[in-house]
Amino acid sequence: MVEEEEGVAMEKGKDAEVSLGIEEYFPSGQGSKPFWARGVDMLGYSLNSLRLSNLDFKDTVSPRLSRVVRLKMNAEDTRRILSSCDKNGIKLSGILAAAGVIASHSSKRVPYDQWEKYAVVTLMDCRSILDPALSSHHVGFYHSAILNTHDIEGGEKLWELAERIHSSFENSKSYKKHFSDMADLNFLMCRAIENPSLTPSASLRTSLISVFEDRMIHQSNKLHQAIGLEDFIGCASVHGIGPSIAIFDTIRDGALDCACVFPFPLHSREQMQELIDDMKRILLDGAT
Repeated sequence: MVEEEEGVAMEKGKDAEVSLGIEEYFPSGQGSKPFWARGVDMLGYSLNSLRLSNLDFKDTVSPRLSRVVRLKMNAEDTRRILSSCDKNGIKLSGILAAAGVIASHSSKRVPYDQWEKYAVVTLMDCRSILDPALSSHHVGFYHSAILNTHDIEGGEKLWELAERIHSSFENSKSYKKHFSDMADLNFLMCRAIENPSLTPSASLRTSLISVFEDRMIHQSNKLHQAIGLEDFIGCASVHGIGPSIAIFDTIRDGALDCACVFPFPLHSREQMQELIDDMKRILLDGAT
């Protein structure tokens, strides 16, 4: 439509260059780790995974597919939440993860003071810190995952937990774990895929929740209206191995819109909708 209106002729069918994998762009020395240190870290990840708590599983036998529920807020509520994030020095990803952990722990209705351990995976876009640095629009998957665990007993305050999650992530990032631990996590994920029984109920769940370090921002334009585009989401499938909730957050026209992807029927839609509704309530109550 733009070409017709502006009379622009664009070259089509040009082959795109295939880029190298993220490991080939690691800054010198940041992806390496001494042999014994790698062994200790992998043992730590493995043992910790046996202690992780999960959402209740509804159907662990049937074939799985991905389903999506939406967490949406109006522009005013979004403004209050983002303002609170700025005031507390915490990114939106930290507060979303905290709300998800609190809501999940509450949904299990465990006795008060009974500690449970939950894993949070934060995905960070590494393009700008690779060598050489890549454009933010460079095609390919150049995200790295940092996994942190948190002990929860119930009654945690939203911003206190968000601060713990944020600090754990920043501390791991300062030690370059997004590069040095990539091989460890990939190896363990491959072993889990090959041996599902290593995970609780063969669920292939690696964490409770995953979030992206930086939010996406999108503004509607006239072209969307012209082609009749009313709504869309951006997400990736997690019905293989992954978290119980994968949150893809976007600030769309000033309003928060999260696509929350979950494996079905491992978790039911009713279960996840109730969880997301509770997350929204927690976020709104915590915004000042």
